[in-house]
Amino acid sequence: MTLAGTVILDRDGVINEDSDDYIKHPDEWIPIPGSLAAIAALHQAGYRICVATNQSGLSRGLYTLQTLAEIHDKLHQAVLREGGRIAWIAHCPHLPEHQCDCRKPKIGLLEQINAVHPLNADTDWMIGDSATDLEAAQSFGIRAALVESGKGTRELAAGRVSRETTPVFRDLAGFTQWLLG
Repeated sequence: MTLAGTVILDRDGVINEDSDDYIKHPDEWIPIPGSLAAIAALHQAGYRICVATNQSGLSRGLYTLQTLAEIHDKLHQAVLREGGRIAWIAHCPHLPEHQCDCRKPKIGLLEQINAVHPLNADTDWMIGDSATDLEAAQSFGIRAALVESGKGTRELAAGRVSRETTPVFRDLAGFTQWLLG
């Protein structure tokens, strides 16, 4: 199958339900209805799926790298059961005050993905539920879309993202349906 492009997904609020208290255990990782089928459809249509996720709960001591690996294993297994595949997950463990290069809106996570799976501005997308996701994509030079799931509706209401300049979809399933026609 020919590669159609890469779709990079934020995790919390795009793939799974978000929580202001963080996703600290695999039992708290609950997929948004339709998101796993959307990932599978993208994969089956020839898109490589990657994830770029800020995970400051690590630095806050809310969970360990082992727990994060267990959460991501649950994600991988759930996607596989739907007929999809996630090629790569990049995460930032830092707090905002650490001023690292990987925490979105900086582009370090996208650079990590690009080092393994070269990105193409003509075919690739970043899908997020926050302005920081979109800023990272735009700074890196790939297209971006907002989903209203997770924090997306709040971002729109607060004026941090504009429907005038950004494609906006109800959720990942809506984006996928649009992209695949």
